[in-house]
Amino acid sequence: MPIVTVQLTREGTEPGLDHVTKEQKAAIYMGVSEVLLDVLGKPLDWTWVVFEEVEMENWGWGGMPVAEYRKLLAVKGV
Repeated sequence: MPIVTVQLTREGTEPGLDHVTKEQKAAIYMGVSEVLLDVLGKPLDWTWVVFEEVEMENWGWGGMPVAEYRKLLAVKGV
């Protein structure tokens, strides 16, 4: 029985949202489950997908808070 954890920063993909929508999560649940079915032959009802949404200030990358790191990437044009 596969268990897949999806960790995301708590932010929206659309203006005014501060989270992933239930529709987006449903699409990810299905997509991840279908990959495990296609690659490993694991039935959809054997796969568990768990979301962990983390506040942006609790997520670091490149030695700094993720918001600052993203600003640095933007300045570099990445």
